[in-house]
Amino acid sequence: MAKAKLRYICNQCGSEFIQMFGRCPDCGAWNSLEEVKLPSKSRNILPVESPSSMLQASLTLAEIKQDEHQRIPSGYKELDRVLGGGLVPGSLVLIGGEPGIGKSTLLLGVAQQLIGQQTILYVCAEESSQQVKMRAQRMGINDKSAKSLYLLPEIDLDIILKELQILTPTIAIIDSIQSLYFSQISSAPGSVSQVRECTSILMRLAKRENITLLIVGHVTKEGTLAGPKVLEHLVDTVLYFEGDRFASHRLLRSIKNRFGATQEVGIFEMIDRGLIEVSNPSALFLGNREQPAPGTATIVSCEGTRPLVVELQALVSPTSYSSPRRTATGVETNRFLQILAVLEKRIGIPLSKLDAYVASAGGLNVSEPAVDLGVAIAVAASFKDRIVDPYTVFMGEVGLGGQIRTVSQLDLRLKEAAKLGFRRAVVPKTQILQNYGLTIQEVSSVKDALLASSQTKEETIPTN
Repeated sequence: MAKAKLRYICNQCGSEFIQMFGRCPDCGAWNSLEEVKLPSKSRNILPVESPSSMLQASLTLAEIKQDEHQRIPSGYKELDRVLGGGLVPGSLVLIGGEPGIGKSTLLLGVAQQLIGQQTILYVCAEESSQQVKMRAQRMGINDKSAKSLYLLPEIDLDIILKELQILTPTIAIIDSIQSLYFSQISSAPGSVSQVRECTSILMRLAKRENITLLIVGHVTKEGTLAGPKVLEHLVDTVLYFEGDRFASHRLLRSIKNRFGATQEVGIFEMIDRGLIEVSNPSALFLGNREQPAPGTATIVSCEGTRPLVVELQALVSPTSYSSPRRTATGVETNRFLQILAVLEKRIGIPLSKLDAYVASAGGLNVSEPAVDLGVAIAVAASFKDRIVDPYTVFMGEVGLGGQIRTVSQLDLRLKEAAKLGFRRAVVPKTQILQNYGLTIQEVSSVKDALLASSQTKEETIPTN
């Protein structure tokens, strides 16, 4: 019997070595190498054939027949939007998110929508079948309607593979990939080698049997998917389930998609019976326009091809410390600091002696450059303690010289603002194809935008 070979794999970056190190030479992490026994494989030396006896395996692009993949609707329009139109047979979809965010609830909801239409296998590797049934009953899945939904509480990959080959379901849910165990690898479940090998084997089976795999993945403290980066390269689609666990709304974001666009966003709301779709997502991130407050401005952010109208709130107050505080919630901190520096240098607002805070309504992360102008307007309005017209939207990127640069998908943003009842838009100087009934005011600098924001019919609070 051949002896097993020893290999050492870093549980941080996935690099392999033939000897033990205290520190990984690739990523620099200390005590991250794990010992893995790999079975030795006999190498078959094939005779070299003459070119005349060899068969050509490659084909030209014109010779390859294109198979039309009939997508499977998931039952959630928001999820289908993120996936690019539905589930593709034989694809691997990896869903990551913080503990308790609702990943298992989302996948069980997908199974609920497809009961009676597709055969579904739910591998509950972290819970018992009784626990999953309790959640299913809370979501409204009864025993009579769940005849095509099968539960398998198992972590052994060999048993899972046999069940997949016997049942041959249309959709299989693995919850989660970090809990599976492959007997031919000696490392513990959740290690780099286990996660990588289990995903690779499941991928080969899914492609061969044309099974759609939905895999749950854990995330690290930094918010990235746990395990090696190769895990994201193996799968076809990577989705992140985001949101505050103490808030009701959830965001499903596409990071990688071989069958559709990336950076698409689907929005759900968590209720006592599971997740429901949000028909008007902009209403979640808009404040009360009937009672506006000083230091607020409204922007239109684009997540993929979806425009979202978001209210930004800023607060500027005298500091009690030698170094003023800077806090940004939902806005990228570095861009916020850059905008504060532009306002002080180009406009003359003494923000270096003031605390400055900015937040997006609903906790939505708006990190694109198009939100810069809204942040600048909100900060300046808070400094002057004035109310900005609540029926005006601001879109533009702020440069270091105080200039306003153009943004992408401007027509899509204007159309969304007009649909929600806004009457005016302050945008960079660019070619606008259609105003959608809005009063368009083009600006070229932050100073021009501040003047445009004050030219409203709304009453303003005088400066203190």
